[in-house]
Amino acid sequence: MSSNVPFTVAVIGGTGPQGKGLGYRFARSGHRVVFGSRSADRAEAVASEVADRLGTASGVGTVQGATNAKAIEAAEVVLLAVPYEGHDSLVQSLSDQLVGKTVISCVNPLAFDKRGAHGRVIDGGEGSAAESAQRLAPGATVVGAFHNVSAVGLWGDDDFLDEDVIVVGDSEEGKLVAARLAVAVTGRPGIDGGKLRLARVLEPLTSVLISINRKYKMHAGIRVTGLPDAKEHR
Repeated sequence: MSSNVPFTVAVIGGTGPQGKGLGYRFARSGHRVVFGSRSADRAEAVASEVADRLGTASGVGTVQGATNAKAIEAAEVVLLAVPYEGHDSLVQSLSDQLVGKTVISCVNPLAFDKRGAHGRVIDGGEGSAAESAQRLAPGATVVGAFHNVSAVGLWGDDDFLDEDVIVVGDSEEGKLVAARLAVAVTGRPGIDGGKLRLARVLEPLTSVLISINRKYKMHAGIRVTGLPDAKEHR
């Protein structure tokens, strides 16, 4: 897998802030992005907005909009950036199209009450959105990544976000794909955080960041220290 070859990434949930922001970062780094939605018109509107933001800078990738099925058909990598509500039914409906694809889930099953954000309990504490996606689309290779990256930061003006992307999955090849895409966001490869079941930790961890951000009125991220140079540990 050459690091110089761009991916074609279908962003399912591309009309939401997280999907739009990640798609923008991927395209700015030279990858080809197809924003997917149930409505092709909505997807095309977001693609147009991202294209305007990219402008005429050299080295950027292409962006376009399509229905979810058409976006997946055009791509080898699929980013799931949809709300948890309706997640399972959507993935199940797209299961056939996802066969053979590397699927990156950044879905966070969160809930909110008077005490703030908290993670939902999935499958009695023995599951996660990423694991559900793998179960519902067994022909895909599902990994988890980009759970804890702020949508506000993704759409911001900084060249790269000052944080790390932690990647979990049962496929080493799948994790390498997500780690490569992380370079578009942070300027360095994503960090291998272990098996897919550890998405059970990463997904609700976002609720902690939400609480920190509300307390300190900022957009905090996660940095992992003590690792060797990125080129050495990838």
